[in-house]
Amino acid sequence: MALAIGVFVAVLLAIASERVDRTKVALAGAAVVVLTQTIEQHVAIEAIDWNTLGLLAGMMLMVRLTEPTGVYTWLAIRAGQLSRGRPFAVLLALAGTTAVLSAFLDNLTTVLLMVPITFLLADALDIDPIPLVIVEILVSNIGGTATLIGDPPNILIAGATDLSFMAFIVNLAPIAAFSFVVVTAGLYLAFRRQLQVAPAARRRVMELDARRSIEDMDELKRTIPILVGTIVLFFAHQALHIEPATVAMTGATVMLFTSRQKLQDALAGIEWPTLFFFIGLFVMVGALEETGAIAGAADRIGALTAGDRSAELVGILWASAVGSAVVDNIPFTAAMIPVVESLQADGGDDAYWWALALGACFGGNATLIGAAANVAAAGMAARAGRPIGFVYFLRIGVPVTLVSVLLASAYVALRYL
Repeated sequence: MALAIGVFVAVLLAIASERVDRTKVALAGAAVVVLTQTIEQHVAIEAIDWNTLGLLAGMMLMVRLTEPTGVYTWLAIRAGQLSRGRPFAVLLALAGTTAVLSAFLDNLTTVLLMVPITFLLADALDIDPIPLVIVEILVSNIGGTATLIGDPPNILIAGATDLSFMAFIVNLAPIAAFSFVVVTAGLYLAFRRQLQVAPAARRRVMELDARRSIEDMDELKRTIPILVGTIVLFFAHQALHIEPATVAMTGATVMLFTSRQKLQDALAGIEWPTLFFFIGLFVMVGALEETGAIAGAADRIGALTAGDRSAELVGILWASAVGSAVVDNIPFTAAMIPVVESLQADGGDDAYWWALALGACFGGNATLIGAAANVAAAGMAARAGRPIGFVYFLRIGVPVTLVSVLLASAYVALRYL
């Protein structure tokens, strides 16, 4: 356990220093825990979330195959024109779209679709895209909190309980919506100086003919219907008992057959460093799980609260937020589920599950590795030549997490205590 924790902390510090590529560090950490047999090789392979990797790879392929058509440029121009180039309107349009799509699609898929559009829009308006991307990361995790399918922790909780889709919306959507309003307003105030649009840039965007940005209409007609169909399938994947990765990879495969682009060019569009970073991270977190480090931390919550319901709910909320920020909200939620089950007096107090969901989803905003959507967006930004620094994100993510978790605490106290 000590070695698993030590390696993970060392990797986090190396990533925070930004002196070494994060993918190299993550893979090195994974190699250490496997070579030292802190985690057996077959267990390390099982610890990798292949559903997340498949979803990422499939969506990256589809984005790459549709990009040459010019559709993302068209969307960026139209977004700029509809907002008339006003900074607050631009931020609100991107944040609102991201939050809604994250709730009813899932936050990982949403950022993969939104980030390319954001970079093109920022380029058209001649502003820094990184503040907009960071806003999208943060609101994707908040928006994803609202529904059963929006964020992986909610999917894990639903799988361990008999809670319905509507139960998630009724109990989580109100605080998610309120947090979105507060956080978006605060982020605009924080970034307003970086989002100033020059009058010349605003006029230039308004004068653009969006239709001229479509570069290959034939390719557009072949690929966009597949992308739209894939997104529709995401909404229905649970009813059809199909995993999101299967939906994404199926859509990507169909698109590869219909597109005229070369397979090698399409595969080159995949963010391979991001995928390998996830592999390293999953293996290290698997070592923490296998050695009992995560479960031990979760068990201490029950010991500290001493059976007091109010203390247990607040403790679950804050411990999940902190744990999700440090480790990743998916494995931490998995470790917390049996703890929550044991803390429930009669197994019928659903407030415990809502506290866990809010803590895990909101806590994922604190660091770049707190949620899969964060890592994916950061990888796309790095590929575009605008990397997001670990410490820079921390300075924004931690205050946002504190505010949202405080709001969630007040919500839990007013509604369930």
